[in-house]
Amino acid sequence: MTDAPLPRLEFWCDLQCPDCRTALDDVRALRAQYGDALAIELRHFPLEKNKHAYPAAEATEEAFAQGQGWAYAEALLARCEDLARAGQPVLTALAGELGLDAEEVELSLIDGRHMLVVDADQAEGKAIGITGTPTYVIAGQRLDGGKSQDGLRERIVAIIEAARTGAEQ
Repeated sequence: MTDAPLPRLEFWCDLQCPDCRTALDDVRALRAQYGDALAIELRHFPLEKNKHAYPAAEATEEAFAQGQGWAYAEALLARCEDLARAGQPVLTALAGELGLDAEEVELSLIDGRHMLVVDADQAEGKAIGITGTPTYVIAGQRLDGGKSQDGLRERIVAIIEAARTGAEQ
């Protein structure tokens, strides 16, 4: 076994997507298995069919700026039906519930300070062939969970272990 660093896992997500909420179980399991050795990055891919997904991505970026991005994203995914039904008020209410500066979250949605990050993620996602969510990218491999998430965690673990041992995948 080598001491090679683990590859970064990108979790491409639409924060109004019930399948992305389900995928969080895999993300949590991978965190539990690898701890801080596995960098997991949330990447935004709001789908056009989910009209509140784009502002949700912006609000999540503001939550990251306030130090609670993952907690906010996970709590928001747990309430994706509420977001679909009630829209933007859910974003600021959730920020308040988590102890974030809810006014700053609301202001970030007005001034668009995080639009470039969300737009850049969307453009990169399209450029690498992402068409739906959830999608994972690890060690140059794209794993699409939009149709089925069956076996994806096992495939991710196999890729991580191959990278850890220096084996070819």
